[in-house]
This record gives sequence, C-alpha cells and structure tokens, in this order.
Amino acid sequence: MNQQQWGAALQAARDAADAAAEVIRHYWRRGVEVEIKSDATPVTIADREAEQAIRAILAPALPGAAIYGEEFGLDNDSAELLWLVDPLDGTKSFVRRTPFFSTQIALMHRGELVLGVSSAPIYGETMWASAGGGAWFNDERVHVAGTAEMAQASISIGNVKTLTGDARWQALGQMIRDSNRIRGYGDFCHYHLLARGGLDLVIESDVNILDVAALAMIVREAGGVFTDLEGKPLNLETRSVLAGVPGLHTQALVRLAGS
Repeated sequence: MNQQQWGAALQAARDAADAAAEVIRHYWRRGVEVEIKSDATPVTIADREAEQAIRAILAPALPGAAIYGEEFGLDNDSAELLWLVDPLDGTKSFVRRTPFFSTQIALMHRGELVLGVSSAPIYGETMWASAGGGAWFNDERVHVAGTAEMAQASISIGNVKTLTGDARWQALGQMIRDSNRIRGYGDFCHYHLLARGGLDLVIESDVNILDVAALAMIVREAGGVFTDLEGKPLNLETRSVLAGVPGLHTQALVRLAGS
C-alpha cells in the first residue's frame, strides 16, 4: 500500500471510531442491561452495536483486510492486513457510569502495527497515529516527556492482579518507592497521558492485544517505547505492557528482569 492508501485507512478508522461514539453516547444516556460472557466479563448492546458500526465502515475501506473484533471475533485468519477492534474497552466502567472507557481501532500489516485510533467519547479525547506520521491528540501533535531519572518519574499501573503473585511484584514496589509519584489511571487514560507527556511509565498485566494495539502505535509515534513486561514486541498473544519514555523503559525493564 502507498502513503495515500494508508491515509485513507487512517481516515476510515477515525470515521469508524466516530460512528461507534454515536452508539456509545446513545446508550450512555439511556442505560443498558448487562450480560456476562463465558469469560466472566460484562457485555452490553452498546458493545455489540458499536462493533457493528465499526465493521460497516472498515470492511469496504480495505476489502482485503480481516477484522478481529472483541465481540464478533476474527473473520479471516490469512489476510495480510488485520484490523484490531475493541468497540468499548472498559465495559465495567461504562456500566457503572464512569467515563473511563474507549473505542480502540488498530491496523496490522503482516504482523506490524501501522496505525491506531483511540477514542474516549464521554471523556472527550481522541488520539491517533500512523507509521511515520506522528501521534495526535485532538488535532495537536504530541510527544512523550524527556524524563530521564526514576526519581522524577510519574508511574501509572493498571490490571496488576497477576503481578501481585509474581516475583516482579517486589521489584515493582521498589521502583514505585524510587519514583516521584504513582497513579492508577488505567485503561486508555494513562496511555494518552504518556503519549502527551503527562506520565513517564505505564505498567499493566491482564490485558489483550485488542485493548492496547492502537495505544501502542500512538505511544511509539509520540517517541515512547511499548513492549510487554519481558521487553518483547506486541503480537496477538500479548498479555502485559511496559510502556514509557525511552530511558525509563530501559531502566524499568532491567529492574523487573532482575527480580
């Protein structure tokens, strides 16, 4: 694909996120019933209709691409182009009337992320990025902070249940004690803050690729580093995140690996 086609794909992703936002706002105002899926996570009509709205835009935009969505699964496992879609990441927040949820749309080409859109319609933030095109926040180009020392670092953690039973828990505790401050913004929010210079490190376990693919693209294009907790690149099996400004990501990886 050429640059013009990538640009059209990014616009389709942004349009799809806007379409999902309309669905989400509708159900946010009126409320929804909650079902529990087989994996014990909640789902609502807002999740399903938002994904349908997204698919209706993405499918004709790149006819040869597969779509892997949170609610309706993978429709083609052999395509070189793969859309990754979480229509309503943060359903637990949504059903409890907390605005920390978002729509996540990313595109992979032969296993490499090439663009991402993160839309938080109630919170009022949209970020997007494409390979070589930088990271953008509500139409303003953004960059990660230049923080170099752990003593000045702001760290945010999320979904750390697995880590509490892991040897790295003690290393994380020491890193927190050595940092400037610790927060737990969670979901899209701490990645948006990282990409625009408001945080320096994000640490999470218990995620999946649909939660973080678009956010990874955004953080990378903002100048940050985004891997799993072992420092490995993201793939469809990714379950953890270590994201941060370059120098602090390296320091954190060494600390966690040495635990």
